[in-house]
Order: sequence, then C-alpha cells, then structure tokens
Amino acid sequence: MSTDTEKHRALLSALRDALGKGDGSFERAVTDAFEHVFEHLVRLNDHVSLGGPDGSAPHLKPGESPTLR
Repeated sequence: MSTDTEKHRALLSALRDALGKGDGSFERAVTDAFEHVFEHLVRLNDHVSLGGPDGSAPHLKPGESPTLR
C-alpha cells in the first residue's frame, strides 16, 4: 500500500475519531487534512503549470529540445 494511501486513511480515521469531541482534536484533524490537500495541490500545480514552480520557463515536453525555444 502506498504511503499516501496510508496517510489518507490515517487522516480520515483521525477525523472520525475526533468528531463530536470538544477538546480541539477535530479542529486539529481538519487542519491536518487540509494541509495534506494543499500538499497535493502544490504537486499537481507543479506538474501541470506552464512554467516552473518558481515562475521560470515552461517545462520541456518529453523529447523537446531546449534550443528550439
């Protein structure tokens, strides 16, 4: 099983376990889940963005020569 799948299950479990408790654990579980979602969004954005993560030139396509730009 992938580490990411294990992380997802742990996050969901923490949310379920904390539901209805008044000790702040639910808020912590929600925050942890959103942080993980944002990590996914950053990776997705880096993967599909036209430029690099720092705003640099667009990523090269497989087999594309950088000298043709």
